[in-house]
Amino acid sequence: MSKQSENKEFTHFDAEGNARMVDVGKKVETERVATASGRITLCREAYELVQSGSMAKGDVLGIARVAGIMAAKKVDSLIPLCHPLLISKITVDFVYHDAQAQIEIVATVGITGKTGVEMEALTAVSVAALTIYDMCKAVDKGMIISEICLNKKTGGKSGTYIRS
Repeated sequence: MSKQSENKEFTHFDAEGNARMVDVGKKVETERVATASGRITLCREAYELVQSGSMAKGDVLGIARVAGIMAAKKVDSLIPLCHPLLISKITVDFVYHDAQAQIEIVATVGITGKTGVEMEALTAVSVAALTIYDMCKAVDKGMIISEICLNKKTGGKSGTYIRS
């Protein structure tokens, strides 16, 4: 059990253990931001095709960026107990790691609201990575999607979390 989760209860279950959507009705609206990241490792050929913009299917990272943004806006349709949110900011960015033939995906989601946007940031990263896979699979079916995690979140009752 991580230090962060000691003495905390799961909020998506009632006293009888039944799944429930958390009631956020009485919570105060605050500015909330979450940043998540992940990586996709490609074979050298696929990595260089993406980097040079020469993949047959087109602008891989441009399409992956749009897919990540779209996915963040649909989290409540994908994950059963997530609330529909009026997101105010979504960015999806990419960092090349040449030595490992990896592309790092970083998504930041912001809102002024009653619940956080961690799931939206994590979903944006996941779907962007899956989109890269889809667009590159003709060249490399052995790509590995890894290290998807929450890096930071601010706002709300629990305050700031920064991955150590």
